[in-house]
Amino acid sequence: MRMLFGTDGIRGVAGDPPLDHTTVYAMGLALGRYLGAAQAPPKHPNEPKAGSPGPPPKVVIGQDTRESSGWIADSITQGLNTAGAEVRSAGVITTPAVAFLARGGFSAGVVISASHNPWTDNGIKVFGHDGYKLSDEIEEKLEGEIFGLLHATHICSASADNHIGSSDAAACACDPELLNSYVTWLVANVAPLGGLRALVDCAHGAAVPVAHEVFRRCGIEAEFTCDQPTGRNINENCGAMYPQALAGKVLQKNRGRRAVPHQFDLGVTFDGDADRALFSDRHGRVVNGDGILLLAARDMKARGRLRGDTVVATTMSNMGLEIALRRSGIRMLRAPVGDKYVLEEMRRTQATLGGEQSGHIIFRDGDSTTGDGLLTALRVMEVMARSGKALDELVAGLKVFPQTIRNVRVREKKPLDQFPGIVAAIRAAEQELNGCGRIVVRYSGTEALARVMVEAESEDKMRRITDEVAGKIQKALGI
Repeated sequence: MRMLFGTDGIRGVAGDPPLDHTTVYAMGLALGRYLGAAQAPPKHPNEPKAGSPGPPPKVVIGQDTRESSGWIADSITQGLNTAGAEVRSAGVITTPAVAFLARGGFSAGVVISASHNPWTDNGIKVFGHDGYKLSDEIEEKLEGEIFGLLHATHICSASADNHIGSSDAAACACDPELLNSYVTWLVANVAPLGGLRALVDCAHGAAVPVAHEVFRRCGIEAEFTCDQPTGRNINENCGAMYPQALAGKVLQKNRGRRAVPHQFDLGVTFDGDADRALFSDRHGRVVNGDGILLLAARDMKARGRLRGDTVVATTMSNMGLEIALRRSGIRMLRAPVGDKYVLEEMRRTQATLGGEQSGHIIFRDGDSTTGDGLLTALRVMEVMARSGKALDELVAGLKVFPQTIRNVRVREKKPLDQFPGIVAAIRAAEQELNGCGRIVVRYSGTEALARVMVEAESEDKMRRITDEVAGKIQKALGI
């Protein structure tokens, strides 16, 4: 079992293990050694020693706007440099941008971000030279190397000169050409979108230096909000964690506009590292990842770009999506929660569209290798422009079952099947739902939480089942 890596890299409170200076430095050193070994030339069978070393690994690193991102980037860079790797900084930039850049001649890409978490948290994600997140097997190897290094006394002294400061992530030196190449790629992936009007929430995060330029080049009339990062306001009552906030603004502004039917065609809101996006229609209703999968799947099928007429979603996607897709002749497969696992299933089945209800959408009809909030926003607007339909019209066929997700904070993540009371409550719920609803109970991959998701035909049944199962978890494992 991995102890450092969760479903989306390493994540925790900045300054505390595993995001203290020493561990972060060890992470950089372990990654640098792994990359060096992976690209070293093979030894000739007749040579007693390895031949001349190959070129040093090259790593691109990017970060979000948290005040801790600067020193974490510095610490991991120091470790990479010690291992002989060369590092180029893209500065504040989105997670999918680093995935894209990694494919441009780098051995790996590193992102310093905790995505949708509060500003006090941070994290480390790693992409390989192919733009894909590292496999579980490679992460396990890195963990073993990191723990081995942490037992070495020289690691502490090597990172002793570092100290937690208040470096402004937005002011870190970077190569502007890296960001520009990503923006150029994004714009080239969509048709011109002039005439559409969008209200855009950047979550005071990594989308800030990218979204303005992308929307401008695409000809979109955009008004931006939550685009003034301070290092401590990322995701604060804004962004994809609070899509209702932007939806309310869209509704308010459209109601107040008298010269035209509405001021904004849609609202777009990103999370802290902009690898996902959620939306608001012109009437102020939130459109989540299920709605986006539906409209994108129908559009791609009509244009012959939905391979196998298949969409990959997760266990959290609503049954209403599965039913709506089936009516359009599209089958839906379910993967474990986490865009990494969605992508694995997409690659296994060669599907060209997949994603999560939370807004991670992966388009594989091009050359994208991860969820990308900005690309998702552009693709949604492209469907609107091509069809001449409003966002609410494009998702009108999605009739969702009442759904709730209850988070239970736990003191430890023991296997749930070790607790008879929890097992009995889940089985009773499944029998009661009897195919007319679903229950999914799992641990969060990034926080000390157990998540209980229930869908049912009625809200009363949904709430009652949720209370029963969550209560059993709270009694057995809760804090």
